[in-house]
Amino acid sequence: MCSRRLGPKFDILKNWPSQFDEFSALTNQLKIRIATNSNIVSYKKNQLIFNLAESPQKMLFILNGTVRVQHVSENGREIVLYRIQSGQVCVLTTSSLETLDHFSAQGLAENDVMIAHISKGIFDQLVMTSTPFRDLVFATYTKSFSNLFLLIDEIAFQRVDVRLAKKLISMSKTCNIVNITHQGLATELGTAREVISRELKEFQMRGWITQSRAKITVVEADKLSAFYLKNPS
Repeated sequence: MCSRRLGPKFDILKNWPSQFDEFSALTNQLKIRIATNSNIVSYKKNQLIFNLAESPQKMLFILNGTVRVQHVSENGREIVLYRIQSGQVCVLTTSSLETLDHFSAQGLAENDVMIAHISKGIFDQLVMTSTPFRDLVFATYTKSFSNLFLLIDEIAFQRVDVRLAKKLISMSKTCNIVNITHQGLATELGTAREVISRELKEFQMRGWITQSRAKITVVEADKLSAFYLKNPS
């Protein structure tokens, strides 16, 4: 989902629920209630929005920018679980508010981000009194489970070189230069940096890419795509 251009801050405060498809079933009165009881907060690029083991206090709605949600293991290895784009709801904070569990992942601003918060108290009131809002919460759970099952399937059943090829294809759609480190790709794919370095070296030997510091240039996108399509699992 692409980021949408937002109007003046007054319009954001007054009308932000209207940019969420999930709110289409809500009455205007309920949208106004949600907007009136929300806070708009801005985060800078790379700023931590929520962290592991924190207690959930708010439900988050992304108004502009992208939030990367990632899990960090005890040994420090990271894996990107999903991204939340403009006009989307943060599934993790929503589920944590329902279960009162501490966060099992952290959220980082990938760029400058603007988020609407509603408190746990308002969240509880809406879940109890509004069927459309309750349906919205359950819909976010369904979407979350579907995305996580896809991620589990990739990690468990797809080869790392195939997943790496797929990731490079995706990241180079608009430009053949991908600005990312080996560690960054390892985080994206949930594997070790050494594994990524080995596979990238193989891709370079085949002439599909070239590498420099924190930059990968896709030279033969067609061959990289053909490799992925021949080995989908």
